[in-house]
Amino acid sequence: MSAEPQNGPKAGCVALNGVPRDSPTVVVSGALGRLQTQLAPEEETQIRLLPMTPGEEPPGAEGPLAPRTALTPRRFAVLLIFSLYSMVNAFQWIQYSIISNIFESFYGVSSLHINWLSMVYMLAYVPLIFPATWLLDTRGLRLTALLGSGLNCLGAWVKCGSVQQHLFWVTMLGQSLCSVAQVFILGLPSRIASVWFGPTEVSTACATAVLGNQLGTAVGFLLPPVLVPSSHNTTELLAYNISTMFYGTSAISTLLFILTIIAFKEKPRYPPSRAQAAIQDSPPAEYSYKNSIMNLFKNIPFVLLLITYGIMTGAFYSVSTLLNQMILTYYKGEEVNAGRIGLTLVVAGMVGSILCGLWLDYTKTYKQTTLVVYILSFLGMVIFTFTLDLQYIIIVFFTGGVLGFFMTGYLPLGFEFAVEITYPESEGTSSGLLNAAAQIFGILFTLAQGKLTSDYDPRAGNLFLCAWMFVGIILTALIKSDLRRQNINTGITNGDIKAVPVDSPTDEESKTVMMSKQSEPAV
Repeated sequence: MSAEPQNGPKAGCVALNGVPRDSPTVVVSGALGRLQTQLAPEEETQIRLLPMTPGEEPPGAEGPLAPRTALTPRRFAVLLIFSLYSMVNAFQWIQYSIISNIFESFYGVSSLHINWLSMVYMLAYVPLIFPATWLLDTRGLRLTALLGSGLNCLGAWVKCGSVQQHLFWVTMLGQSLCSVAQVFILGLPSRIASVWFGPTEVSTACATAVLGNQLGTAVGFLLPPVLVPSSHNTTELLAYNISTMFYGTSAISTLLFILTIIAFKEKPRYPPSRAQAAIQDSPPAEYSYKNSIMNLFKNIPFVLLLITYGIMTGAFYSVSTLLNQMILTYYKGEEVNAGRIGLTLVVAGMVGSILCGLWLDYTKTYKQTTLVVYILSFLGMVIFTFTLDLQYIIIVFFTGGVLGFFMTGYLPLGFEFAVEITYPESEGTSSGLLNAAAQIFGILFTLAQGKLTSDYDPRAGNLFLCAWMFVGIILTALIKSDLRRQNINTGITNGDIKAVPVDSPTDEESKTVMMSKQSEPAV
């Protein structure tokens, strides 16, 4: 390996694998480098984002090439605030469906109308995901977070004006605003984890951010049956109970919006990892949102993950939306227990999410973990389907918990696996596309399962989901595990990075260029 002085004719050029620096075969130039031979994706990423020699500086750069990385305590505040307003948004998604029979009676509408209060979340996401991810990539994390929290707050207040029997359209308007807020929420967990957290905690942070949304779903299963109980209440008492739920949600949403304004920053002063530093230091002019989208759809492993994630998450959305109807089919008058079963499903999933995040941070076995959890989710769905009508509700609690542990625990796995196999593409873009697939499958599954449940029985609808989840297992097994982000972090940490192989007719055995360890600055 050799280098010319900065003022030389070939400043910043190095020789790789024994090829002279003036050879046209491979030339690595400047900060990014140019390759004249075909590279594997992970090798191209390393050459483009990593310095070639210890202490070498690209032209015009100031300071050492090994950037200072640091972790700030503010990351926990950012993560907590996001998790809380994501929780409130998820609560508003499910608060109608879990007591669908009560809202049908209050507003005088059909069950399909109440189902659309849930499906509007999925419907709004699909057309808005591309402008939302563009906004995240071009305008930043803080503005996206403010829009998500602000619209969530606004939608909650609009619902407060809908507590009259003829104002179903107002509650639909408020729910639609909350569904737009969701577009600016669901894609943030992996971005927040990458921008604010170090490589040894990034998967756990992502799982925690997803956990907030799951906790909101759990609270949405638990509180509405308690706040708006099913009984032969007068219309005035029913309206009072609904109003109490809506105003309480609005007050909490307003508080969280204020906290978001105060505490949410764009990014920390220093990047938390070398991989994040490499992305932040790349010239902004090189980023193209259109090219990023095209690159993702050309990435076959990501496309397969897109489909499998959509199937799994869409099935979860469908089960959550129709849970009340499934339970009441076999257990009349058990609205409260239906909510508790939903709570059990999601709380078990929260535990699964955290454990999966910790496991990924420890082992980095992304594909293996994803495949195993997918298989166990399928088995849990089969058990839930065939034990639902045994007339022992305690069994439904148990099988619902098993189903939730694996099905909901899968959500952060999909996010983190996508970030790994698409690095250095934007985390917000990959997460947004995953969620778009989930919403599309969620709408289709909810409509199909709802039709099968009403025309036949809940078992028919659940078997429909089982069949699709089995397809998801097969597609997951076909995903090639190319952990690009992990390759970058591991390569720098170990100080041992393999150079790009060169097919030279005069050099049969390629030599390997070893980088000496770069000492980590004190943090």
